Amino acid sequence: MRVSVSYPPIPQIKGTPMISQNRQYQIFSEPTYIYPVVPAYAASLLKNAVYDVVWDDAIAEEKTYSQWLRQVERNHLDVMMIETKTPVVKKHWEIIGDVKRVSPETKVVLVGDHVTALPRESMESSEVDYVLEGGDYDFLLLNLVKYLDGEVKMLEPGIWYRENSEIKTTGRFQLDHDLNELPFVDRDLTRWQLYAYKNGDYKVTPGTYVMAGRDCWWRRNGGCTFCSWTTLYPTWRVRRPELLVDEVGVLIERYGVREVFDDTGTFPVGRWLRRFCNLMIERGYNEKVLFSCNMRFGALTLEDYKLMKRAGFRMLLFGLESASQETLGRLNKGVTVKDVVDGCRMAREAGLEPHITIMVGYPWETREEALATLKLARMLMTKGWAITLQSTVVMPYPGTRLYEAALENGWFRVDPKDYDCFDMTEPVLKTRDMEPEEVMRICDEIYKVFLSPKYIFRHLIRIRSWRDVKYAVRGAVKVLGHVKDFARN
Repeated sequence: MRVSVSYPPIPQIKGTPMISQNRQYQIFSEPTYIYPVVPAYAASLLKNAVYDVVWDDAIAEEKTYSQWLRQVERNHLDVMMIETKTPVVKKHWEIIGDVKRVSPETKVVLVGDHVTALPRESMESSEVDYVLEGGDYDFLLLNLVKYLDGEVKMLEPGIWYRENSEIKTTGRFQLDHDLNELPFVDRDLTRWQLYAYKNGDYKVTPGTYVMAGRDCWWRRNGGCTFCSWTTLYPTWRVRRPELLVDEVGVLIERYGVREVFDDTGTFPVGRWLRRFCNLMIERGYNEKVLFSCNMRFGALTLEDYKLMKRAGFRMLLFGLESASQETLGRLNKGVTVKDVVDGCRMAREAGLEPHITIMVGYPWETREEALATLKLARMLMTKGWAITLQSTVVMPYPGTRLYEAALENGWFRVDPKDYDCFDMTEPVLKTRDMEPEEVMRICDEIYKVFLSPKYIFRHLIRIRSWRDVKYAVRGAVKVLGHVKDFARN
């Protein structure tokens, strides 16, 4: 059987739509490509099972829609898997119709957080053949292909399908697969170099992504209320640290990778983290590659940060979200504003580079509170306690508790089923005393922190090499691109 893992181009969108394994969705004028690890596992599992696999990321390859559709017609695919997100799901429904027109025998499969939250909707609204629920769709796709090929007699839980025009399901998905049994991702098959350079997470290139776990160990009361990946991964699992270190070694020796970003929702801490760091040091990988990851405030001590620095860690991506303690409580972040400041300060003291993410447009926040977040971000950046930041508009994706709260409280300023509006070009939620234009303007102002004289001065005095110069130039291009994006919106 011939199976593709596909990201079709979307002709209605100008710019780069951030679909591939992305918790938030934006359209960037400056191309950024995230290496989708779970889809890459899906392709690798299928190849190891001796299926003919096509890696088909037409967005990263910058193909036109007509080029891609002609390719689909020529490829004679048996199965096509498409990862979708809320802002593009309706466009994907249309694309599935086009696929069926040029290649009627191809079975189309949808995966992702939106269809996990609302699987029946896509079955009823499009010609899709299967919907795979949950985040282990790499394992489920292999099971489905084997079922279609007659190698197994039963479908695993979490698969929606049609039988005699009736929509059916195998039941609620189960995250009971052992991540330690996964093969290393086949980087050649999945064309890792497409994603190795145009990505702001890398200070040096080529870079690539890995995943230690699925997805975030912060599980108290269901995790953060806004996170779409709690829909995919309501439970936490992690690979053995030895396996991740082995994989890093392969990336260094076989592919010449110079920076690795771990895309686990929050990197493991405690004994797991210490074991990983010590192995990186023992094998000398800390001298050969930079390592970055997602992290939570309040989870690490200064000693932990110092050990991570010795192990080759560079950037830690923290979700700051807001300077309002009330907002942090409503989001179930489990941290205080003091934790935010102390975490940034300690990470910098250890020589690491904190990257903070901020959201604007909470329905319960006032203009004054949003500006307080801007003030906190400016303070952290100008003091040099945070090195980079990212600002986004609050988006309540289906399946999250924030989405349910917005429905219950009448917070939506658009039809909650008007998914095209969830692309961050405008707020979809009302705020207490701000118009949509002001929300977007504050997002823009947060990015302009990069242009402040104090930040520029601190950035210049940190430059130690030509590598730092190139990173600064790439960063400036990205920042100006973000400012342009919000100004356009």
